[in-house]
Amino acid sequence: MRAAPTILHLDMDAFYASVEQASKPSLRGKAVIVGGLGPRGVVATASYEARRFGVHSAMPMGQARRLCPNGAYLIPRFTLYRQVSDIVMAMLRELSPLVEPLSLDEAFVDLEAGGVAFDSVSARAAGERLRAGIRAATGLSGSVGLAGSKMLAKVASEEAKPAGLLLIEPGTERELLAPMSVRTLPGVGPATGEHLRRAGITTVGELAEAGEDELVRMVGRAHGAGLYRMALGLDDRPVVAERDAKSVSVEDTFDVDLHDRVRIRGEVQRLADRCVQRLRASGHSGRTIVLKVRRYDFSTLTRSETLRGPTDDPAVVREAAARLLEAVDTTGGVRLLGVGVTGLADYTQEDLFAQSSAAEAADADGGAGGVGGAAGAAGGAEPEAAGGGAGPSEGPEQPGVPQESPERRWAAGSDVRHVLYGPGWVQGSGVGRVTVRFEQPGSEPGRVRTFRVDDPDLEPSDPLPLVGDMP
Repeated sequence: MRAAPTILHLDMDAFYASVEQASKPSLRGKAVIVGGLGPRGVVATASYEARRFGVHSAMPMGQARRLCPNGAYLIPRFTLYRQVSDIVMAMLRELSPLVEPLSLDEAFVDLEAGGVAFDSVSARAAGERLRAGIRAATGLSGSVGLAGSKMLAKVASEEAKPAGLLLIEPGTERELLAPMSVRTLPGVGPATGEHLRRAGITTVGELAEAGEDELVRMVGRAHGAGLYRMALGLDDRPVVAERDAKSVSVEDTFDVDLHDRVRIRGEVQRLADRCVQRLRASGHSGRTIVLKVRRYDFSTLTRSETLRGPTDDPAVVREAAARLLEAVDTTGGVRLLGVGVTGLADYTQEDLFAQSSAAEAADADGGAGGVGGAAGAAGGAEPEAAGGGAGPSEGPEQPGVPQESPERRWAAGSDVRHVLYGPGWVQGSGVGRVTVRFEQPGSEPGRVRTFRVDDPDLEPSDPLPLVGDMP
C-alpha cells in the first residue's frame, strides 16, 4: 500500500457500444447491444441505455432481444476498437512508463513512476487531464479510479462509472469498502459470493469482521487469507508494464453446426490466415500450432503440432492446421473451430520443408492452395463480424460466408460505401435486400435507403475515424 493515491485505473465506459454510438449519430442516446447476432450469440457490450432493460455482457443474445426488443443489435468492429484503444494507451504511456493493459479498454498506470503525481492533489489533476484528453482525442468517456493500490484503484473506477473520477484517500479504505458487497472484491464470483451469503456474510465489512481464521475454514487457506487482506484494503501488487503474450488465437462459433468436411477445412484455413494476421500484428512468430474443435455434443478436442522453428508464414500454419484436422472426427457436426499459435518468439525460423509442400500443393491445384483454397471465404463485408459466440479475449466473431453462396451477406453494423451516397452502415438485411443508413461521425443522423444485396454500387468499407485524423 502506498501513502499517496498514485495508482490510476482507467476503464472506458461501455467501450464497444460507446464507439458504435460515436460513429453512428442516429444511435446516440439509444439502446445499443454489440455481440454475436446468431442464435448462439452472446452480448459483448451493452450501452447504458440498454442496461436499464437488464441487458449485460455475456448474456445470451436471445435473452437480450427479449429484454430489449427495440435495441440496435450490431456486430463488433474490432479494427476500429483497436484503433481507438491504441490512441488511449498511447496517452497512458505519456503519463508513465509503467502501464499495465488489462484489455482494449482498461489499464493500470503508475503515476509516481512517471513523475506526474506524488500526492492526492497532483494525482487528481493527472486523472482529470487524462479524462479530458481522451474525450478530445476520441469523443469517448472513461472512468478513472485513483488509490494507493491496484485493487482499490479498480474499485474506485467502478464506483466512478460512468464518466467520473473517484480518488480514495489513503487511510479511508476500510471505511469505503465496509458497506460494499463482497462481490466487489476481485476473485469473488457467484459461487464464492453465494457460499459467503449462506454464512451470513454479504458486505466487505462483515468479511473483515469474520477474521482470517474463519475465512480460511470456509473457503480454504489460499483464498481465505487473500479475501481477508482484500477486505482490509491491503494489496501490494506492483503495476507491471506490458505483459508478454503467451499465445495468439482466433475462433468462431457457427450459427448452425457444420457437417460438410470441405466447408470445415475451408473454415480452418480461413482461421489460420486470421491467426497469422494477429501473430504478425503483435510482432511475434510461433512454433506450436493448435487446433480446437467443439463438436455437436459440446465435447471439445484440441490437437497440436510443434514445428522445428518459430514461423509467421500463413502457408506453414495453414498446412499444419489442415494436418491436425485430419486427425479429428467431425462426423456428427461441428459448432466451433479455433486455430492458435503458442511458443511465441520475436524472430522467425522458417520450416522450408513445410513451405515447399504448400507451394507444391498450390501448383498442383492451379494456384488455389489445395485445402487452403477456401482461406479467403471470409473476405468482403465481414472480416471481423459477430457470430454465434464469444472468443476468449477479443469478443465474438462470425464465420465467413460459405463459398457456394453467390449472395453477399451484410451484417448489421458493418461499414459500407455507396457510389452516390457515400459512407454508411448496415441497419439490416434479408429477402434479397439490405438497408443502409448514410451517416458518419460528426454528422447529423442520416437517411435510410434500401438496395438489392448484389447492388454493384454498394461495397464494404473501412471504419471512419471518430474524431479528426485518427489512423
